[in-house]
Amino acid sequence: MDVALVIKHRLSELGLDQRNLAGACQVTESYVSQLLTRKKAPPAPGRTDLYDRMGEFLKLPSGELSRLAEVQRQEELKKKVGEPPRPLFKECRDLVLRKCEPERQMEVRRIFEKEPFGELERLVTQKLLDAAQGVAKDELGSEEWLRLMAQLSARTYEQMRVAMLEFLDSDVFTVSIENCVAFLNPMIDSWDIDVKTFAIEVVLNRRLAPGSLKRFEFVEQQPQMAVPVEPGLEQFLRDASLSGDATEGEIAFLRTLRFGERRPTPLYYYREVQNLRDPLHFTE
Repeated sequence: MDVALVIKHRLSELGLDQRNLAGACQVTESYVSQLLTRKKAPPAPGRTDLYDRMGEFLKLPSGELSRLAEVQRQEELKKKVGEPPRPLFKECRDLVLRKCEPERQMEVRRIFEKEPFGELERLVTQKLLDAAQGVAKDELGSEEWLRLMAQLSARTYEQMRVAMLEFLDSDVFTVSIENCVAFLNPMIDSWDIDVKTFAIEVVLNRRLAPGSLKRFEFVEQQPQMAVPVEPGLEQFLRDASLSGDATEGEIAFLRTLRFGERRPTPLYYYREVQNLRDPLHFTE
């Protein structure tokens, strides 16, 4: 039984409809309809408040919808493992480059063009997403902030909540043109990178972000003992359809990867392995 089926069954039991559910969750009826007809995948439970709102309105046990959504997403993940990583839309790449500090822009553009969707492009885009998503997640419960964002993008409040939920569920492999226009464009003022150390500075719009400067640094360190294994890596290693042909060297590299608050999925590790094997990403 999946999320859509549970919601539809519960709505029928309570004598309610999609409009009632949309109103309770402060999203558009169209968004609810697309979830229930499976035209949209259920968002990641850890990045949304949708399941708590739905569960409370439908009088379901706490956490039930989140649990079902996680199971459903894992099943969808297995179906997608054979798909190659999608490069960014041209409009997304152009936006990322336009926000780069002018004195660094030509250098970065050359690297992006030499290695399309290579390590640097993915790194920069993901860090811009991390910075914007961090603010968006903190402000998700702020009606005033959401109304300001809605005003900036000419949306209704409910439309902006839908866009926000989808934005929080995106990453460098799934970011859309809409995500870039509605969030990265107004929220990111500029960014800069030291191409030798890969230290990245992101300047956020002061009107939209309380802490306007974010800095991401990457420092070489000796491996530490007793570092917990990422749950996503464990799932990747257990699933032979994802990790069956991974070499010891590739797995050793995956174990060195470290993350902040967000947790990578098994598909993330699968795609990292494919990127390690792609000769386009390396020079002789």
